[in-house]
Amino acid sequence: MNILFASSEAVPFAVSGGLAEVAGALPKALKAKGEDVRVILPLYGSVTEEQRAEMKYLLNFDVAVAWRRQYCGVFEAKADGVTYYLLDNEYYFKRSGLYGYYDDAERFAFFSRAVLDTVKHLEELDGFKPDIIHCNDWQTALIPVYYNCFYRDAPGYEDIRTVYTIHNIQYQGLYGMDILSEVVGLDPQDYYIVENDGLANFSKGAIECCNKVTTVSPSYANEILDPWYSHGLDGILHRNLWKLTGILNGIDVESYDPNTDPAIPFHYSQARKTNKKKDKAALEDRFGFEHEPDVPIIGLISRLVSHKGLDLITAIIDELLYNTEVRMIVLGSGDSSYENYFRGVAERHPDKFRVELGFDPGLARKIYAGADLFLMPSKSEPCGLSQMIALRYGTIPIVRETGGLKDSVRDCGDGEGNGFTFKTYNAHDMLWAITRGIDLYYNDKTAWKAVVNRAMKSDNSWERSAGLYIDMYKEAMM
Repeated sequence: MNILFASSEAVPFAVSGGLAEVAGALPKALKAKGEDVRVILPLYGSVTEEQRAEMKYLLNFDVAVAWRRQYCGVFEAKADGVTYYLLDNEYYFKRSGLYGYYDDAERFAFFSRAVLDTVKHLEELDGFKPDIIHCNDWQTALIPVYYNCFYRDAPGYEDIRTVYTIHNIQYQGLYGMDILSEVVGLDPQDYYIVENDGLANFSKGAIECCNKVTTVSPSYANEILDPWYSHGLDGILHRNLWKLTGILNGIDVESYDPNTDPAIPFHYSQARKTNKKKDKAALEDRFGFEHEPDVPIIGLISRLVSHKGLDLITAIIDELLYNTEVRMIVLGSGDSSYENYFRGVAERHPDKFRVELGFDPGLARKIYAGADLFLMPSKSEPCGLSQMIALRYGTIPIVRETGGLKDSVRDCGDGEGNGFTFKTYNAHDMLWAITRGIDLYYNDKTAWKAVVNRAMKSDNSWERSAGLYIDMYKEAMM
């Protein structure tokens, strides 16, 4: 199949979160399975001069944005054997940061139309016509809408299928209805496609118009049918239930490999784990702890926001640190209330707790490698990558059973699990899961080693996920 993967960000050109990692890794895995996959994204100001120097200019054309027409240049780049098309418009994309502007609706309406206009030019250039346009999150949600309204019967656009992946249903592209004439450019008779509860909802339009809706884990596909998770789209999803499927994301197991990772001081593998103890000692040095190899370290790498379950941690952290011989390291940034709270914890427990505000990718990898346990008590987690990375590095995750956490971490209580889980969103249920992990670490070294072995053997590769995506694409083509 020919697959055009449309994303508002993608490694290595533009990164703000997990979507970029998916857009960088999934196409590579699909290509390795024989599919012709190409990625299309905006040419942001953050793309480096070195990357620009390696790009090839292809062509330019004008794109309709409601009643206006805007310039679009198309540049081609290669990365990991995958072809990338970067769409250039300096007015919309030469800015600091990727999102958060007053005109984001217009910026990504332009991008969505530009993706579809690029399709006919790609066929003219080298004969590539997509069978599937795979759209990701609200920034590309208008592609299925525009295709159905303006392109599906045009020469060169016949029989294209569209797939829409919901990475986080909280972000839907919500705007006032007046935007539909001035920015989106739909005909009034088509407003109903995107209208939901009196607002223009880009994600709703994509769900109605695409051939398949996917989420980034099977459990999340079930959860978003519940009003508690759906942010108002449960009715739309139930109406389109026949389209919906969940496929668990993977991680790039070549990049996240403790046997080769250049960011960690000592390398190790599932067969040879000795150096993990050295990485733990290096982590103790980095954070100013005395060397105590027999005391477990819990790592937490997260945005410091409420839906990551931080209110559970604040409820029990002092109880845990006063009563248990354990250390904890937090890396992240976010709400000032949490940042200040964790600063206070570090002052109260100087021998047991450290917090580093901000995000340092190299330091994150050192924590994955050097910690013994990894805490991830999210209120909701569509997929989650951190727990998969922790498993890869033999650091045992403690997670709440939600979304992709539930699908990738199995509790050790059955003797076959790779982590510790709790179900109810309750601080002391979480504390019990943490306590079980610490007790196993101290009291049964044989069982602990077996858990670490199972963790490192867990298959969270994109190769597995890519096969499921190919099956889904084939269903969309029927």
